[in-house]
Amino acid sequence: MTISPEENAISVTCTLLFHSGRVLAAQRSEKMQLPLLWEFPGGKVENGESEVACMLREIREELGIEIETVEKLQDFVHRYSATKVIRLIPFLAFWKSGEIILTEHIQVNWLSRSELKAVDWAPADIPIVGHLERYWDTYHKKVFNFQNKS
Repeated sequence: MTISPEENAISVTCTLLFHSGRVLAAQRSEKMQLPLLWEFPGGKVENGESEVACMLREIREELGIEIETVEKLQDFVHRYSATKVIRLIPFLAFWKSGEIILTEHIQVNWLSRSELKAVDWAPADIPIVGHLERYWDTYHKKVFNFQNKS
């Protein structure tokens, strides 16, 4: 039986973090793979870790803030090479508490829908940018409604 690359994909979470009608983008540092490209913050799912736990941990580690998950969105598979395939798992979320302290990225930017394509995104994030642009109003409304019920 041949195993498809998707079955060997590295699971990576990312967060579409809404705050005041904008979504957070983070610029990768020069020391990271894909230096200076922009991404939705997140990281690799560790063995035995749930996707949600990974996303919350990564945001705490990378940005120093607490967030709340609204919902998981559809996964996106991206092939960086024949041997490196990632399954990017996006979550809708909102900022609960804390001050942003950058530990890995060199800067963050809160983007409006019209600004989404103004930054140079990492290749795996580009399909998510398109998806977010298409469903912006729906996602923004879900986050706003969820946040106001909390």
